[in-house]
Amino acid sequence: MSSPVAGGVAAIRTLALVGPSASGKTSLAEALLVRAGMIGAAGSLERGTTVSDHDPLERRMQASLNASVMHLNHADTRIHLVDTPGASDFLGQSLPALEAVETAAIVINAATGVEPMAVRMMEYAAARQLDRLIVVNKIDAQEADLPAVLQQIQETFGKECLPLNLPDAGASKVVDCFYNREGHSDFGAVDAAHRALVEQVVEVDGDFVERYLNDGDVDASELHAPLEQALREGHLIPVCFVSARSGAGMAELLDVIVKLLPDPTEANPPSFIVGEGAEAMPMEAKPDPALHVLAHVFKVTIDPYVGKMGIFRVHKGTVTRDSQLYIGDGRKPFKVGHLFML
Repeated sequence: MSSPVAGGVAAIRTLALVGPSASGKTSLAEALLVRAGMIGAAGSLERGTTVSDHDPLERRMQASLNASVMHLNHADTRIHLVDTPGASDFLGQSLPALEAVETAAIVINAATGVEPMAVRMMEYAAARQLDRLIVVNKIDAQEADLPAVLQQIQETFGKECLPLNLPDAGASKVVDCFYNREGHSDFGAVDAAHRALVEQVVEVDGDFVERYLNDGDVDASELHAPLEQALREGHLIPVCFVSARSGAGMAELLDVIVKLLPDPTEANPPSFIVGEGAEAMPMEAKPDPALHVLAHVFKVTIDPYVGKMGIFRVHKGTVTRDSQLYIGDGRKPFKVGHLFML
């Protein structure tokens, strides 16, 4: 297992890439790994050389069949990604991934628009009170009508779905709308999108509403706290435009993940129960490395070289080699053997 994150818990981001098949989740993960310098070049689904689709059957099927865990570093922040299958037959792999992250990134194919699997995963993520991010991939597809896709997203999921960036120069790049107030995009002036974002964010904080009404705008750099509140409450569901194939929007997406998405201390805390039956009581897990360990095994897999592995998310405390842990309320401890960062 790699060393602890230099910036502590605040320098960690976790997100699951979920959504329908053929939306490009695996290619998106590859592009993020390349952009962060974790791999030299993106693998190919057709050649079976992607990082996440490492199972022989996945390579033959050219589709994800299992949830795969990856990590990358960007701007002194460690980002944990879980790439999930898009077929409804494999929900058993996709849903547990939501238990391990703060943010669900629903990936939508710009050429096909909102599909039933995207709607289902959005509902599952909302039920778990996760922050949600919509990533519109394949924006450079010939048949993509991007304004129509954004309109469909808002009609399906609500007006709280607002673009953090917009395609520009014929979808060959994107332009930021949150920090940037000026310029143009393929959708028109950036100013309207910027104002819509700021107005949506300040609505959750009365003090900022008053400032906005008096001054006409609030600098986006001051809006971190209300932004995180808006994300937690589902008052804002950001939309980002990217092309994993061309790389358009990938650098901007990494910046969004680091600057705007929640660290474990900023998201809604996961719900846990202590005890059984009538004595069961709810418990909140505080993401503090110094507390007793609470971890959740969200996937068990058998590796041909390593053997059985339990992939887990640590919600509080610190797990080290030879740590003694208990399963549930069991009184018989077991010792942690080998630790790996997948």
